[in-house]
Amino acid sequence: MSPDYDVLVIGSGLAGLAAALRLAPTRRVALVTKNELMAGASAWAQGGIAAVWDSADTLEAHARDTHIAGAGLCHDDSVRFVVERGRRSIQWLVDQGVAFTRESGEAAPLHLTREGGHSHRRIVHAADATGNAVQRTLIERVRDHPNIDVLEWHIAIDLVTARKLGTGPDRCLGAYVLDNKAGKVKTIGAKSTVLAAGGTGKVYLYTTNPDTATGDGVAMGWRAGCPVANMEFVQFHPTCLYHPHAKSFLISEAVRGEGGLLLLPSGERFMPKHDPRAELAPRDVVARAIDFEMKKRGLDCVYLDIAHKGEAFVREHFPTIHARCLEFGIDIAKEPIPVVPAAHYSCGGLRVDLDGRTHLPGLYALGEVACTGLHGANRLASNSLLECVVYADAAAADILARSPEALPKLPEWDESRVTDADEEVVIAHNWDELRRSMWSYVGIVRTTKRLERARHRIELLQEEIEEFYSAFRVSNDLIELRNLVLTANLIVRSALMRRESRGLHYSLDYPDTLPEARDTVLVP
Repeated sequence: MSPDYDVLVIGSGLAGLAAALRLAPTRRVALVTKNELMAGASAWAQGGIAAVWDSADTLEAHARDTHIAGAGLCHDDSVRFVVERGRRSIQWLVDQGVAFTRESGEAAPLHLTREGGHSHRRIVHAADATGNAVQRTLIERVRDHPNIDVLEWHIAIDLVTARKLGTGPDRCLGAYVLDNKAGKVKTIGAKSTVLAAGGTGKVYLYTTNPDTATGDGVAMGWRAGCPVANMEFVQFHPTCLYHPHAKSFLISEAVRGEGGLLLLPSGERFMPKHDPRAELAPRDVVARAIDFEMKKRGLDCVYLDIAHKGEAFVREHFPTIHARCLEFGIDIAKEPIPVVPAAHYSCGGLRVDLDGRTHLPGLYALGEVACTGLHGANRLASNSLLECVVYADAAAADILARSPEALPKLPEWDESRVTDADEEVVIAHNWDELRRSMWSYVGIVRTTKRLERARHRIELLQEEIEEFYSAFRVSNDLIELRNLVLTANLIVRSALMRRESRGLHYSLDYPDTLPEARDTVLVP
């Protein structure tokens, strides 16, 4: 029998770690992560965290830039809520010990860089590996905290709810979790549960996300009865390193922010033809431009060139990218970088309020699992890590302000009617088919015909996977595949409902933007 906790946090990215640390002084917390603590997408974030820090910058300017990038769909209450708490959130990270890059020396002001879509330099960063620096610092704090039990190599299967148990008004009571090393399912009861399990990038063939980004939080929340919003808005990062052995390596927005130019194989620039902001246009514009040029000319990739800034500049500003590209024989201080767009970030998710609360009492959603309304139809660069810290603080404050309800006795996981899987190849085949279908039919540019084709294939896969799930013992791969196929279905259904082009959703059948911006909401 597993112990009960005050709070169960599912996911060890920035949102999960920040929430756990905010809660731990007075609450007993279980932090569940399906890999090692460092394995999530937060650790991969290169650029930084956006916040108004410079005297020439204003909260209004940051809010305006966010709204422009979000193509009219951002919720103003969420935008103001996050932007106003930006400086405070960065200060909390500094207080935790995060060593952000400074102008010169330890007491100097924080160095600010600029990224696409921002009207000012407001990106606080740790060289070009901000996420890594933040994660390492917070993980140290989490491991040292006596009130936080860290459960690595554990994957959540499903939430336990009062409705499923038939014990009174519906609320979240914890989760069933598979211990991957022991092969056993645990029942973890919790008075409050925080879903911070990351994004959905692995639903696509090419992604900048780690292997853990399989839509687990969105899928679990949906199965527990929570509505989702704006799932069609998948941000494709314009510049992922194109190399057969470079799995998911992102070339930061900051490379373009510091003067990087996008080139055709001939050496000719193409962005000025697509947008007056050229390389500093928002990500959706840049990704579509690259997609257009690649399809028009039959190219495998385009090139991003920062070499003209000189070797000293490149090594100082982009040490991580420089070193990683060198491993693949590309010296970015001397030659351009081959790049392609790749699925990067999901702007949609479980609908939450300003406290991070979902539709289900006792259940909170943070980070990429949630749709807070901040990102609208397209996320502004470096607003995501900021959102993680701000909403983790808000959710923790809400949990701490409530009187915890007593937990009923939760039933153990029932494996009496299942057997060991006879053919694991079914999982591998369905995984591959799903990701190829999503890449081909639900990519950067969409049509109704392509989306219908994707929906048909996904529904067949869903039936097959659910049949497999109900007959065999759960495994990590099966849990992830079940979540991915459900997430894919939600993305396609949302895309078919949006009869316009807006932000990250571009339809050849509906190229115009409607005068009124509305969320796409699906209810279980």
